[in-house]
Amino acid sequence: MSDRLKTGIPELDELLGGGLIPGTLTVVMGASGIGKTQLGVGFAHQGTKQEQHSGILFDLTARGDSQNHADYARRLCDWKLSEFETDLQRDAANLWNTALSRRDYMHVFQHSGRRVTASDLDSDAWREWKYEQAKKLDQAIAFFYGNFAHGVRRCVIDGVEPTNKAADSIQFEMFEYIYHQILRKEYDWVARDLFRAAFRANQESIETHAYNHRDIGCMLLYTSHEVMLDDLLVRPIESGDVLSNANTIILMGKTRDGNKMGRALQVAKHRGSACDESIVPYTIAESGLKLMR
Repeated sequence: MSDRLKTGIPELDELLGGGLIPGTLTVVMGASGIGKTQLGVGFAHQGTKQEQHSGILFDLTARGDSQNHADYARRLCDWKLSEFETDLQRDAANLWNTALSRRDYMHVFQHSGRRVTASDLDSDAWREWKYEQAKKLDQAIAFFYGNFAHGVRRCVIDGVEPTNKAADSIQFEMFEYIYHQILRKEYDWVARDLFRAAFRANQESIETHAYNHRDIGCMLLYTSHEVMLDDLLVRPIESGDVLSNANTIILMGKTRDGNKMGRALQVAKHRGSACDESIVPYTIAESGLKLMR
């Protein structure tokens, strides 16, 4: 097995039996403002120490502002994010140059301003979403493939809004595509999806930039309706829920002790490894999350 992926927080790595397992999905779940993005940014930047390449951040936010990734990266890690904004050109030379562009961050639905669940939309609005999603998929494939071809081995997907049913969410639908059709597929099949008719013309370069998808770790930051950690701990997991398919689940929520509020996290699931299931308080400092063990 490849080396564990460190989170950038030694105390959390200790809870996880040494870190996260490559080639698996980690879901970090908690309410807005609980510290998920700080954790994700730290995990992505930790790649500079382990793989000599920072991880990438993929923002699915569809309404309002982004998750302030650039601010967090600069303040927590002194890391200036480069943003992927290129529109793909469907000729062999330009497509390869685009696919091999190394960028840290992509906000795929930037400025769309749309609600994300079927229950909030009429049929016309849902069809518009599907059209928008289809246009963005090529760019998403290029973003992930180009980074993995450069040596990136960890990614963070953020901005997923709360929903009562994952199947009704355009964000979860796109996440499912990315996870199963990009992150968990052999590099040459991802390249086929990206290059299509230009695949053979670029095949030599594709082989030169081969990578093992089993080395890639994915962290999904999932915003919950539940705010309190106690409520997250008893939250039911439905069949087919992203939580049921995750290798690791980290729950982050608020706690109450009399008239004092705090924050705590718990590793609720960690397949293939011993882990500490303690409830661990933490604070959010200027340098990121601080666990109190």
